[in-house]
Amino acid sequence: MIRSKSKTFLAAGVLCACAGDPPPRIDDNLGIAVPAQWSDSATSSKPSDATAKPPQIDWWRDFGDERLDTLIATGLANNPNMRAVIARLQVATATHAIAGGPLLPEVDLNLQSDRARRLFIGFPFGGGGVPSSTVTTYGLSLGVRWELDVWGRLRDADSAALADQQAAVHDIHAAQMSLAAQICRAWFAAIEARQQLELSAATVKTFETTLADVTDRFRRGVRPALEVHQAATNLANARASAARRRDLQQRSMRQLDVLVGRYPNGKLALTKALPAALLPVPAGLPSELLQRRPDLRAAERRVAAAGCRVSSAEAALYPRLSLTTSGGSQSLDLEDLVDTDFRVWSIGANLLEPLFRGGALRAEVRRQQARRAEAFANYGNAVLIAFAEVENILSSDGQLADRQNSLNAAAKHAALARDLARKRWQLGLTDFLTVADGQRQAFQTESARITADRERVDNRIDLLLALGGGFGDEATGESR
Repeated sequence: MIRSKSKTFLAAGVLCACAGDPPPRIDDNLGIAVPAQWSDSATSSKPSDATAKPPQIDWWRDFGDERLDTLIATGLANNPNMRAVIARLQVATATHAIAGGPLLPEVDLNLQSDRARRLFIGFPFGGGGVPSSTVTTYGLSLGVRWELDVWGRLRDADSAALADQQAAVHDIHAAQMSLAAQICRAWFAAIEARQQLELSAATVKTFETTLADVTDRFRRGVRPALEVHQAATNLANARASAARRRDLQQRSMRQLDVLVGRYPNGKLALTKALPAALLPVPAGLPSELLQRRPDLRAAERRVAAAGCRVSSAEAALYPRLSLTTSGGSQSLDLEDLVDTDFRVWSIGANLLEPLFRGGALRAEVRRQQARRAEAFANYGNAVLIAFAEVENILSSDGQLADRQNSLNAAAKHAALARDLARKRWQLGLTDFLTVADGQRQAFQTESARITADRERVDNRIDLLLALGGGFGDEATGESR
């Protein structure tokens, strides 16, 4: 599972758990009338049972392919894009630390040494030249400066940075899910490409046998030359199709290599076949997406961060109260710095009230308000898109299942028709055109059936990704 093979997300969660209080969750009305259930409710089994369960992060285990599981673990650890997302979290974490620094007093230790030469011009000391004096002074001081955050300007800035850090954590989770989905799609596309190549190779052999049979009959004067040309045409087309399938397979294999972060040599060992059956997935309720999908949670955190920055900008309009103090010692001799007779100290308070900044402070408030409005609008748009994704995928699932069943039946009948046409041709009961057409239809229908199988799997991947993960069993922690 991700928690044992990719520790980055867990470490990111710990970072946020150890931070200060995060800004509260945004509960503003998005202006979207969310229905009680998905429009295609027939595909959802007992949504009320699913709503109480957290998303299953390693949803791809539903496919029951250990090689795929290993490949995804490798990709999560090695993919360059994942490393870039993790680096963005590190940036957000450092930014939060910087934003929280001013909340605490600033303490500086200063050790100073000064040597100065002074001239006494005009003094009647007698003698030649200008009298002078050279003095060396030493100082040791500890200074403390602290802005009292009366209006919450610094706390709001810190909360905004923390919300950005939380959004970066959700970005990592979203990137992990997206990468896993890409690897799944590429994996099953490579399996389909190999199956299509095997089908093309088998078809080439069939057409070679047919051409040899037709040629033999032509030489014996049983069949016309037209049938030889028709059989040769079918064979040439089959070989062209096989060459295309070989190219597609190599491309899909190399894409897999890139996704898992290694040199694209296209030599991965694939599973033999696509998943034979897909487990039913309870789709839950539409409102669940706001809690399950990491991309939506990241968008919500960015709205919260923008709101905190508005508050921080508004607090900047009010006076700032700062306290400063310092203490230490100063002497002409270095060893006297620890002598209490040479102590010096100071303490003070500073009240700064901004009077005229050319409207910059109020303009900053308006700018942050506009950014908050933009973030909120982006959040609402992301929610709408998420709803549309799930609705479309749920609707497509039933259509793809019907298409898959129809093509299974069509492939079965096409194979029977091909074999029957050949037998009738061998008995002289039909012409070769019927045989050639039957062979082409059988090949095309079987190819379409394989593609439909892969498209059904892709749709399931899209559904689990759109729902924010699989639905785990509370007792076992296994995905359903």
